[in-house]
Amino acid sequence: MPYLRPLLGAVALGLSVSAGLPAQEADSSLVTLDRLFASDEFTPEFLGAVRWLEGEPTYTRLEPDSTTPPARALVRYDAASGRRDVWVPASRLVPPGDSVPLAIEDYAVSPDKHHILLFTNSRRVWRQNTRGDFWTLDLSSWQLRKLGGPSAAPSTLMFAKFSPDGGRVAYVREHNLYVEDLAGGRITQLTHDGSRTIINGTFDWVYEEELNLRDGFRWSPDGRRIAFWQLDASGVHDFLLIDDTDSLYSFTIPVQYPKAGTTNSAARVGVVSADGGTPVWLAVPGDPRNNYIARLEWAASPDEVVLEHLNRAQNTLEVMLGDARSGQVRTVLTERDSAWVDVVDDLRWIDGGKSFTWISERDGWRHLYVVSRDGAKVRLVTPGPFDLHNPGSAFGAPLVVGVDSAAGWIYYTASPDNATQLYLYRTRLAGRDRPERITPRDQPGYHTYKISKDGRWAFHTWSSFGTPPVVEVVRLPKHEVVRTLVRNQRLREAVARLKRGKAEFVKVGAGDGLRLDGWVMRPPGFDSTKRYPVLYHVYGEPAGQTVLDQWDGETYLWHLMLTQQGYVVASVDNRGTPAPRGRAFRKAIYRRIGIVNTADQAAAARTMRQWPWVDSTRIGVWGWSGGGSTTLNLMFRYPEIYATGMSVAPVPDERLYDTIYQERYMGLPQENEAVYREGSALTFADHLRGNLLMVHGSGDDNVHYQGTERLVNALVAANRPFTLMVYPNRSHCICEGEGTDLHLFSLLTRYLEQNLPAGGR
Repeated sequence: MPYLRPLLGAVALGLSVSAGLPAQEADSSLVTLDRLFASDEFTPEFLGAVRWLEGEPTYTRLEPDSTTPPARALVRYDAASGRRDVWVPASRLVPPGDSVPLAIEDYAVSPDKHHILLFTNSRRVWRQNTRGDFWTLDLSSWQLRKLGGPSAAPSTLMFAKFSPDGGRVAYVREHNLYVEDLAGGRITQLTHDGSRTIINGTFDWVYEEELNLRDGFRWSPDGRRIAFWQLDASGVHDFLLIDDTDSLYSFTIPVQYPKAGTTNSAARVGVVSADGGTPVWLAVPGDPRNNYIARLEWAASPDEVVLEHLNRAQNTLEVMLGDARSGQVRTVLTERDSAWVDVVDDLRWIDGGKSFTWISERDGWRHLYVVSRDGAKVRLVTPGPFDLHNPGSAFGAPLVVGVDSAAGWIYYTASPDNATQLYLYRTRLAGRDRPERITPRDQPGYHTYKISKDGRWAFHTWSSFGTPPVVEVVRLPKHEVVRTLVRNQRLREAVARLKRGKAEFVKVGAGDGLRLDGWVMRPPGFDSTKRYPVLYHVYGEPAGQTVLDQWDGETYLWHLMLTQQGYVVASVDNRGTPAPRGRAFRKAIYRRIGIVNTADQAAAARTMRQWPWVDSTRIGVWGWSGGGSTTLNLMFRYPEIYATGMSVAPVPDERLYDTIYQERYMGLPQENEAVYREGSALTFADHLRGNLLMVHGSGDDNVHYQGTERLVNALVAANRPFTLMVYPNRSHCICEGEGTDLHLFSLLTRYLEQNLPAGGR
């Protein structure tokens, strides 16, 4: 999906500010581009890979090993006392014949706690580094062994994970599934047909991007079988990215990419013995190229799996139980919606497998239900006019964050009174009590939790707008803080020294009684008798919100820098964003992307330009990805409002984006040609009157540069002036290569200075 790119990643070192952007490093109260993008001054601390150990109040994390710098050790902590134990020193992570410890990127502990699985030497696959080398460490003998055998090339293993008894590890290598025995090292190949087009145990581009699926296999509870996805991508067209810079002659990079209305991969589910053999294929009904298998897990039984089956239009989702022995399936629950149905990441088996938890909007709000195994009984657990909420749910983050099975409580995140915030609640699974807020009421902002399996402990992360996060260990349900793991003290002190004007959350009228959430950042020394330019930061599509009461890293700091230069910076969440304001608010954008969102944004801007200190002749807008598309539509549809726009990595023509995202929200283009045309900024390019900067990476595998090129042609044909910057071979984040972040944001800043003059008048 088009996504809201956070400004965080690469920090370019030793670079100077672009010409015309004066550096003022001596003044610690001022944000500069160098301080943001050419130093680590505002780099936050991160908790890193931390795990709750099952069956005990203990957690583990990777920490620097003082005896073997810069390597890291695996450390255990007792949650209650804080007692620290170096479980695996870095000296134990030196491979045979080597002298340097492995650079551990991630790890897992076997269920029997006899082995550690180590991930290193990773390589990027589309969005994340999911391919690399895996090693196992025997905690009794300290034997360190690389998985894959002598035939495995470096960095080719994916998603290695222990069997339930801890005795074996399964993984994907070059689109085939393998199981490796830890005692003797025997490797069993489970699938043999893997290729570029037959994909076992992992996914193609669009399944990963839009269904948040990467790891495509599951061990059965008894460790005897493995259930897995297989995708046949032979009917998917290649989109060719062109690399012009890395060799004497250009070359193409093919990406299997189904554009809206074209052929998808055919997905099916197989169940294979962990000892090898012929898979049993589930008899899932329908054309596999026109349906999706969106989720797959074992159904609290070694003989049944549960899957979520989604039709091509994504308005009907069936929960199916599949027999691992016969392959027969039956539907136990069906969700339908006149717009779209969201995939559920909160199916948890309870009552010994007799029931499962489910999320549905069937009453107009996103609520938790308990469903009997046969689907005959569906019971609402969280009644009321509010949504369970987690803005990360579009990327697989759960709404149900913990279960205390012994006491019968379920924990979830929500914010009934404020759509910009997030808090922890709990309620009885029996559904007889009112929801109880667990997050203290004197901590406004944005709270996320990673709860231990027994529901007694949690890692709690808390931040707010303009305030960096802290991470604590808390005891539940009292939310008693027993330890602070991350304070971000250095960052907090650096931010506290900065000159900041008033920042506030507002409600903005958008007509017909609609009031939208927004925030406004004013310049330091703001004078209400003067009029100021306003720059709007937009996203506006179902994949993300911009109006959240949380720390937003370098995005916030860049906006703060602009306020120090004399700009007002603001943001508004329109209908169609995933805000917890009910189904009708979120799905008002159905078949209206580019129309409803921009109408709401323009209506809010009209309201705000009536404020006495807003200069209505100096209104600007900027956004990335979906926000870049919204920026284009605002500039073309409402030229009387917006004088300057900066569009980064946009989708000017909705027909050019992928099947799953675009069809979910707009329907199939063959059936909705007029809707696609009306929603696409390309259609209205000749309406441009203001200043427009477009930025794209030529190596963007997500939102192809092709769309921007087509828009360039349309603007040229209409004789409309514009500015274009293309970053060679950069992907959708436009973050690769030394100095890229600094250059990009220097460009954006300079464009504003030249076309939307700063300061009150």
